[in-house]
Amino acid sequence: MAFWTNGNMMRGAKAVMGAVLTAGIIAVSAPVFAQEVAPEQLALARKYIDLTDRGAVFETTVVEIGIDTMRQIVTQNPEIVEQTNTIIGEVIAEYRGRKGELLDQFARVYAIRFTLEELTEIVAFYESPTGQKLATANSEVNADLRRVLQVYTNNLRTEFFAKVRSALRAQGVEI
Repeated sequence: MAFWTNGNMMRGAKAVMGAVLTAGIIAVSAPVFAQEVAPEQLALARKYIDLTDRGAVFETTVVEIGIDTMRQIVTQNPEIVEQTNTIIGEVIAEYRGRKGELLDQFARVYAIRFTLEELTEIVAFYESPTGQKLATANSEVNADLRRVLQVYTNNLRTEFFAKVRSALRAQGVEI
C-alpha cells in the first residue's frame, strides 16, 4: 500500500494550506492586537458585537469543528462512532464558556477600526428598532445571499466554460 495516495496528498496539501493561511492571518492581525484601545471604545465595540451576534458565530464554529472532527475520526475508525460522538459532545460543552474570548477579540478589531464617536453611532443604530431588525434578519439575509450567489456562480461557470470552449473551437482546438 503506497503512502502517497491521492487522499493522503490531498490531506497533506490541506494541512500545508491551513498552516500557511493561519500564519498569514496571524501576520496580518498582529498589528491589530498590538494597538492600545481605550476601555470605553472597547466596551462600545463589544456592545456592538453583542447586539449583532444573531448568527451565533462561536457556537456554529465549534459545532462545525466537532462535525469535521467526527467525520475525520469515524472515516478512519468506524467502530468507535458512539464513543467519538459522546466525547465530541463533551468537548463542545467545554467550549461553551469560552465564547467571550472570541467576541472580545472581535470587539478589539472594531475598536481599532472605528473611533469612539463612530462606535457610539453604530451602537445607537443597532439599538434602534431598524438596527435590531437588521441584526435579526442578517443571518437569514446572508443565507439567501449565499443561495443567490451559488445559483449565479453555477450559471456563470457553465456560461464561462462555453465561451472559452467556443473561442478555442474558433482557433481550431476541440475539447
